[in-house]
Amino acid sequence: MNDLVVNENDMARHVRKTLKEYFRDLDGEKPCSGMYDMVICCVEKPLLELVLEHAGGNQTHAAEMLGINRNTLRKKMQQHGIE
Repeated sequence: MNDLVVNENDMARHVRKTLKEYFRDLDGEKPCSGMYDMVICCVEKPLLELVLEHAGGNQTHAAEMLGINRNTLRKKMQQHGIE
């Protein structure tokens, strides 16, 4: 496996750790509804920002790296308030 590729298990481990902390911090309270959207939003914005930064702001290249259509990228950027 290419050393430059982030191991899926590393990312999954970080997500698990963060979610365990979230549940621990709830201290028995019920989690919010819409957890799925909360987690996706928390991950998606920094993902888009970092890929755009890596692509030098070139949306076409960023969309290619993400494996999504450029229009989809633009829509997601607008949703997250990314210029």
